[in-house]
Amino acid sequence: MRSRFSAFALGLTDYLLATWHPRTRPSLDLNDNPQWVKLEVIDSWQRDDNGFVHFRAYYRIGGELGILEEKSDFVLENDQWFYLQGDYGA
Repeated sequence: MRSRFSAFALGLTDYLLATWHPRTRPSLDLNDNPQWVKLEVIDSWQRDDNGFVHFRAYYRIGGELGILEEKSDFVLENDQWFYLQGDYGA
């Protein structure tokens, strides 16, 4: 999760797509990407090949601070973690 947050903050589209599971991977355009300023991991766990992260990501748009809260599902395949999906406003 931390590496994906950093990739959003740096606008690294290729990394984000490479770590997004092909089954749920969207087309991705970061042209309107806000300024991501802080990541707070609230909870996380791993059970076998499944992972979960509950986080808050803080961002700035036009001088205003906002918060994105999400509960994210991950899956481990071939020794690599992939983001599957998230529940926003968790």
